[in-house]
Amino acid sequence: MKKILLSFVLAFITIAIYAQEEVAEESGLSLSGSVDAYFRSTGDAPATSFANKNGFALGMVNLIAEHEANNVGFVGDLVFGPRGEEAVFGSVGSSNIVNQLYAYWNVSDNVTFTLGNFNTFLGYEVISPTGNFNYSTSYMFSYGPFSHTGLKTDISLGGGLSLMLGVFNETDATEFQPDGSDYYGGAQLGYEFDKGGAWLNTLFTDGFFQIDLTAGVNVTDAVYIGVNATDASDAFTGFAGYLQLATSDALKLGARVEYFKDKTGGIVGSLGESSVVDFTVSAGYTIGNLTIIPEFRVDSFSADEVEGLSSFMLAAVYGF
Repeated sequence: MKKILLSFVLAFITIAIYAQEEVAEESGLSLSGSVDAYFRSTGDAPATSFANKNGFALGMVNLIAEHEANNVGFVGDLVFGPRGEEAVFGSVGSSNIVNQLYAYWNVSDNVTFTLGNFNTFLGYEVISPTGNFNYSTSYMFSYGPFSHTGLKTDISLGGGLSLMLGVFNETDATEFQPDGSDYYGGAQLGYEFDKGGAWLNTLFTDGFFQIDLTAGVNVTDAVYIGVNATDASDAFTGFAGYLQLATSDALKLGARVEYFKDKTGGIVGSLGESSVVDFTVSAGYTIGNLTIIPEFRVDSFSADEVEGLSSFMLAAVYGF
């Protein structure tokens, strides 16, 4: 059965790649996605999302279909494999392969309404490995929201300013609102300029408030600096800095330094307030659509009962 499913998925990818230009030209439909796999040295893994298996391991197959016509459109984003299962952990049944599923209406050049399930607007990192420089993920990403289901409005205010307002189901409740759960409100204020941008994000409901800042700037054509800071009431707080250096068109080097504080215990320690610092060094070597990512990571914990961790990974990410 697994061989049949794998053959089906590979056939779908092959058809998608060869049909993409023709379909997009005739109907406006575009198909994209990624495939990733990795090797991680044996030993204990950090308590973060994805890439935690020992030895040779699988990431996911990601297939994304998009279509737009007459100012309206949709996105259907499907995931298969261990990384996909972790990404949609709040879904059951046939929905456990749906990473995103939404329709939108561009009411004008400045206003867009979106209804459905979409990946979170908080944080610096994302679910797709093609959207991250480091292959392993941060604690702030891992314990923040992955996705929201609801209604949002994106507004361009001019001069590089943008505003998003939304109302969502309980975080990561992707299919429907559970009985007795509170709806969440969300907002994002963004500013983009030629060299980068900054986004201030909030997510809130009764008894919970999270504020998040994400920013990045291309200091030169070869040097990029990014930051992410977040605080979630009665849960966690953290800060991360990202540095990337392009040594050539094919090779980039990068590092992430993150401080993450668990306010209540249970995330990085079990005895109340504790913290962790992770230092990750990665390289990205690109050959066509394929990126090879060797990575070394060290996690140091304040909690005495948690030992420090170190690991080496080698990942392959193919985007199409």
